Amino acid sequence: MSPAPSLKLKPNAKPRVLAGHPWVFANEVEALLPAEYDGEVVECRDRADRFLGTGIYNSRSQIVWRRFSRERAALNAAYLRGAIERAVARREGARGEGGGTADTRVAQSSEPIPNSQFPITPGACRRLVWSESDDLPGLVVDQFGETLVVQIQTAAMEKRSVLVGDVLAEVVKPAEIIFRNDAPIRRLEGLPMEVHTRSGRAWEPRWVRIDGFEYWLDLQGGQKTGFYLDQRAQHPLVAKYCAGKRVLDAFCNQGPFALHAARAGATQVLGLDSAEDAIAAARRNAERNGVKAEFAVANVFDWLNDASRAGDPLWDVIILDPPPFAKSKSALDGALRGYKEINLRALQRLAPGGVLATYTCSHHMQDAELRGVLAEAAADAKRKVRVKEFCHQPPDHPVLVTMMESEYLRGYVVQAD
Repeated sequence: MSPAPSLKLKPNAKPRVLAGHPWVFANEVEALLPAEYDGEVVECRDRADRFLGTGIYNSRSQIVWRRFSRERAALNAAYLRGAIERAVARREGARGEGGGTADTRVAQSSEPIPNSQFPITPGACRRLVWSESDDLPGLVVDQFGETLVVQIQTAAMEKRSVLVGDVLAEVVKPAEIIFRNDAPIRRLEGLPMEVHTRSGRAWEPRWVRIDGFEYWLDLQGGQKTGFYLDQRAQHPLVAKYCAGKRVLDAFCNQGPFALHAARAGATQVLGLDSAEDAIAAARRNAERNGVKAEFAVANVFDWLNDASRAGDPLWDVIILDPPPFAKSKSALDGALRGYKEINLRALQRLAPGGVLATYTCSHHMQDAELRGVLAEAAADAKRKVRVKEFCHQPPDHPVLVTMMESEYLRGYVVQAD
């Protein structure tokens, strides 16, 4: 068996891969491999020729190498099955909170786990696979009951997409798998945009129950993978502050924060979003679930800045869950200004003792930046603001401590005097 092709780091480079990060960039290697290796398995070595791991290669991307194993490994059916089974087992508890013997096996074994040991929770809605955090770079899988929604974001996983579907079907046994290969990040890998189902049949929109509410989901044609599962834990967390309160849900999307607030006993709930289809879905969801909430199409910045609302009653609870303002590192400065502006306007419209739940979903914006923005907004609003909750993405979106990009969702629930 011939040895796998290999990349070698530049002599004077100080890449993050030496500190445990799974990525190597094009400007960190002595020479790129020919394009024929794009999407293939490649080893990487440091300047002293020490083995750093096995990864996937793409000369068309700035990230030319993504490690999936610290050992020599093949990205074949056996590896995919083992990695997917371990990812599922972690979500099934791993059986994670207790630290039993099964946990150790999941963490340390490179072998597939008998599926009968970790049965898939029926009806669950959650993330099953989160890319590098689950040793499957460029593969994201969300579960919505009997349907899986898959995003493939790297050339190597694209080459193995049929195999990925086969292994997921074997391990999880879903009724359908939808490949949502339309994320803009695919362009960075030189991949085409397309959407299809494994069966070849169209997936019809339907009601899906998530955390006690029914949502009309279009998993094949809606945003992202159909629903923002990463905020599920935040919906009831914020709702506990909403009983008897006036609640403004800004950037409401399909309305989950608003629905939870209304069911918790809010006296008034208003959801705002600039997308007409999102507002239509939110209204439909509210009617279906029998909760009282109003929704309006609006640019949140313009709506909060509208001088004609200066005399309106203040809000008791405001939720800010905007899309990522910083989609690249170069956009961070502008994004910080945007986050400060929106938080300042929200604090100015918040009643004394009111609660602000504010979030960012950009991995380029770390906790220090968000906290700094919030502090500047509080100072400009002349409000004393105290933290009530520190917010992060849920455990089914695991964070690698050596990879800051795996953590992208963070936020604060604060109270303003």
